[in-house]
Amino acid sequence: MPASPNDALPAVEALSPVDGRYRAASAPLRALLSESGLIRERIRVEARWLLELVRTVPQLPGATLAPAVRSRAQALADAPDAAAAGAVKAIEARINHDVKAVEYYVREQLAAAGAVPATLELVHFGCTSEDLNNLSYARLLKAARTLLLAVLAQRSAELAALAQHYADSPMLARTHGQPASPTTFGKELANFTARLQRAQRRWAAVPILGKWNGAVGNFNAHVAAAPAADWPAIARGFVEAMQLEYNPYTTQIEPHDWIAEYCDALAAANVILIDLCRDVWGYVSLGYLRQRAVAGEVGSSTMPHKVNPIDFENAEGNLGLANALLRHFSDKLPVSRWQRDLTDSTVLRNLGVALGHTLIAWSALGRGLTRIEADSERMAADLDGAWEVLGEALQTALRAAGVPDGYERLKDFTRGRAVDASSLAQFIDALPLAPADKARLRALSPRGYTGLAARLAREAPPAS
Repeated sequence: MPASPNDALPAVEALSPVDGRYRAASAPLRALLSESGLIRERIRVEARWLLELVRTVPQLPGATLAPAVRSRAQALADAPDAAAAGAVKAIEARINHDVKAVEYYVREQLAAAGAVPATLELVHFGCTSEDLNNLSYARLLKAARTLLLAVLAQRSAELAALAQHYADSPMLARTHGQPASPTTFGKELANFTARLQRAQRRWAAVPILGKWNGAVGNFNAHVAAAPAADWPAIARGFVEAMQLEYNPYTTQIEPHDWIAEYCDALAAANVILIDLCRDVWGYVSLGYLRQRAVAGEVGSSTMPHKVNPIDFENAEGNLGLANALLRHFSDKLPVSRWQRDLTDSTVLRNLGVALGHTLIAWSALGRGLTRIEADSERMAADLDGAWEVLGEALQTALRAAGVPDGYERLKDFTRGRAVDASSLAQFIDALPLAPADKARLRALSPRGYTGLAARLAREAPPAS
């Protein structure tokens, strides 16, 4: 027999892997971005508005609250009961309107506490559904960002630690997939750390806006009902009291430009991590990185030797899913027909899905980073077989000495040819350079030709 809609859905029955296979990884976001989280936040905003209204427009009938009513309103504003979301959904099932159901729930709660009819009429006073919705989403996305930034900072710190640990580990670089001037593994990780820190700052700096101005953004009903009140000032104070930036110019909806910026900035951080996952995957494939095997873990259903880079693959896949949604949000949400259409509503409900895939990816990346270690012998073997990469050093030294056609000399000598230490030394001996310069160049080796990579890795700013 199928489970009823009110039964807890087993993870194995979930349609979305965010709430199924990856339920544990996405759990920290569930209290914020699930439907119950949204309902509870709407209740908080509705109750807070009643308390703000009776404070700022005390001349309204019903604005004097009995102690029990005030206490109940404050409790709803602070922490709605655990059963509140279910009660609201039951009301919605009767009336087929999610935000009106919140209003009715708050009215019922206050009536039970002894509120007089005039006080109950102040619940949802002057509001459109989007007044509650935009502030609720804003507060939830702000809290989710705080949670996710802490996780991202941890990944950044792990990368920074690995960059320091491997600062002096030489590695053959590859440009266009071909051997290139050597680097160190630590320097490559330092590059990602610096990029990620910049992305963190960009995302953290996106301002989170809110509006509170009625059906089409003009305080029409407010002015008709209480013309003496300074409604723009009241609205600004109400929004800013929730640590949001007030947006005075809107239609029925807050235009969602800030959500687009928020999603773009998060997607940009995810792109950096996709790049990291692919590079680490490649280094594992080359043998530059080993992965520590986990006891009891199976890498392949048929090839028992395999230790696959599944955490980096899982992270890359979930980052791609997250970004597909985040990019859609950025493109769609700021666009609304005239003063409002409803296409944003169902889209906004998927914000938690995008952030859930992001958190799943970041968690998988964290697991992967704990399992990798550099194989210095494998890296050294590739370096020892790539003496041709010293061609860059030689042609630049020839330029510095004023020798004409230095680049062309090295191109003719190295391009498409096998070069080893002996042949390179013979080539250097035939160059028109001073003996001291020749000796310095003969002392070069691919392992030692890493420029300032180690220093740059060690000097990279630690993750904040």
